[in-house]
Amino acid sequence: MIAPRLRRLKIIKDFLLNDQHLPHWMILIADMLIIYMSFTLAFGLINLFDFQQVNFSQYVIYTGVYCLTALPVVYFGGLHTGLLRYSNTKDLFRIFAATVTFSGLFFFEMMIFGASVIGEGMQKFVLILVVNFFICTCLLASLRVFAKSVFFMLTRNVYNKKVHRVLIFGSDKNAVLLKHGIETNRDVIYRVEGFIDTDTTRLNSYLEQKKVYKSDHLEQVVNRKRIDELVVVNEGLDKAHNKEVIERAVALGVKVLTVPPVNTWLSGKLDKKQIKNLRIEDLLQREPIKIDQTEVRNDLQGKRVLITGAAGSIGSEIVRQVLSYGPSSLILCDNAESPLHNMQLEVEESFPSAKVSLFVSDVRDYRRMEEIFEKSRPQVVYHAAAYKHVPLMESNPFEAINVNVRGSKNLADLSVRFGVKKFVMVSTDKAVNPTNIMGASKRLAEIYIQALNSYLGGETRFITTRFGNVLGSNGSVIPRFRSQIEKGGPLTVTHPEITRYFMTIPEAVQLVLEAGTMGTGGEIYVFDMGEPVKIVDMAKKMIKLAGLELDRDIKIVFTGLRPGEKLYEELLASAEETIPTHHEKISIARVRSYKYQEIAEQVEELLTINKLQIKENTVFKMKEIVPEFKSKNSEYELLDRRIEKDRKHLDTADA
Repeated sequence: MIAPRLRRLKIIKDFLLNDQHLPHWMILIADMLIIYMSFTLAFGLINLFDFQQVNFSQYVIYTGVYCLTALPVVYFGGLHTGLLRYSNTKDLFRIFAATVTFSGLFFFEMMIFGASVIGEGMQKFVLILVVNFFICTCLLASLRVFAKSVFFMLTRNVYNKKVHRVLIFGSDKNAVLLKHGIETNRDVIYRVEGFIDTDTTRLNSYLEQKKVYKSDHLEQVVNRKRIDELVVVNEGLDKAHNKEVIERAVALGVKVLTVPPVNTWLSGKLDKKQIKNLRIEDLLQREPIKIDQTEVRNDLQGKRVLITGAAGSIGSEIVRQVLSYGPSSLILCDNAESPLHNMQLEVEESFPSAKVSLFVSDVRDYRRMEEIFEKSRPQVVYHAAAYKHVPLMESNPFEAINVNVRGSKNLADLSVRFGVKKFVMVSTDKAVNPTNIMGASKRLAEIYIQALNSYLGGETRFITTRFGNVLGSNGSVIPRFRSQIEKGGPLTVTHPEITRYFMTIPEAVQLVLEAGTMGTGGEIYVFDMGEPVKIVDMAKKMIKLAGLELDRDIKIVFTGLRPGEKLYEELLASAEETIPTHHEKISIARVRSYKYQEIAEQVEELLTINKLQIKENTVFKMKEIVPEFKSKNSEYELLDRRIEKDRKHLDTADA
């Protein structure tokens, strides 16, 4: 007995796993049998099943004409072509429409050609037709509901997997479609226990027999229904009230899954690859930034645009966004060969008609950059090439100076020489009151191009954009935490109180383009980075999002501040003021001005000293040019004490 049962189970398993389904002709036969039986049942009910009094020839004519009328309607209406297991409300509507159609046709046919058959039994004929309509519609719909239920029951038994109890965030028609979408997933068995919403108009109502709960009752619902997962459409993740609910779910240990909007589902179905775990980046997203696309387009369309660091995190996004505005040509420059090659493949795939030139080159090499300017004659330059990692640059100050200062100077000077109309430099919040080599080198680049802009009087517009960390950039904290979680930990955080500002890469680049458009030259634009985020809190959330428990499954280890690292980043120096712009997310920093001749001499002297590769001399000169540069947690703090001592000595001598 057991062996045949196992064989039958294996046959069912193979049938379901291979996504096989009944042939369409079998469903057509089943539908026609239902249509025949429903009419027979209606005929019998109206005649009270008094078979002795029934006119059998009338019954044969009625059923024969009715079935022959229904067959082409069912066939050409395609009722039999849908997969029963995926039936939905649209299929039920099609059944209703088809039943109305062939019942109506049958009525008119009998009125025109079958009056003699009906005879004096018109009232009985109409009753049969009405009763049959309801029976037929119900049975055709029941076949599909039954087949769907059986399919899910069998798949649950076949797969023998854990049932995941889920709540759906939202209660509109898209939430209902989402319910259908996740319930048809064959890889994971989802059981929808209800909907949760911040919209009070639908509270305590029912959608497909599932209750809509108030978001304030999330904890009670999670505990009572033993909820494993919350499913949310990722389109609404940037809304503050939605984030609050999602963060509460994460805190309760509920796994949060995101799916794309219904209109992006593949072939109208939710693909298993589209169901993803919530990422920390999703929680840090803000409402989309609105930029003046018309102005940006006018600024870039038909222009020759050079982008340095084009294969990096920011540079590559500048490439994508600039291409969407229709430049006449794009010149991509980076010294990383493989990433630049990958960028080339992406551009060829996404923008096949774009005119793009790629140069493997180094901004430190004046001759090479001169050759690129000579060949391409750019009208707009976006300078994103830079060394950005604080601890690395702290131990390699010569390279920080060569790339961030010499490289920026090379590009700025060549832009003037070749008549570039606009030069936009991507800077960093670490340039404000710098405490490390990287930040100080970027501040030096800012000072140089600002002074050059003032000296030229607007022939080339030099614009600086300044912002903090971007989510998901190469080597940033989030990918590192993710990698550490995959390895089982621990997660390494430098200090319990360390905080950082974060912005998404597309958001940052949108603001770069907007600032570049509004700039008249010499401005340092500062972006609204939102609220600072504690890195340790981010680590804890990432642990929860991974379905792990802090200290039980994985630990957080504090390693101490790295050389040059600040606890808190600043976007503006204390002595600086800001001027608002027409864009609420962008302000202009008022910084001290430098005379070009003086700063040019100082920078040339720094570059000469840097060639000798004596750390103390190079860093001392940096501090001399940028007096607010005070090292922290670094070997160069000795230089600060020396400078302070010399200053006091001079003050005493003057007195």
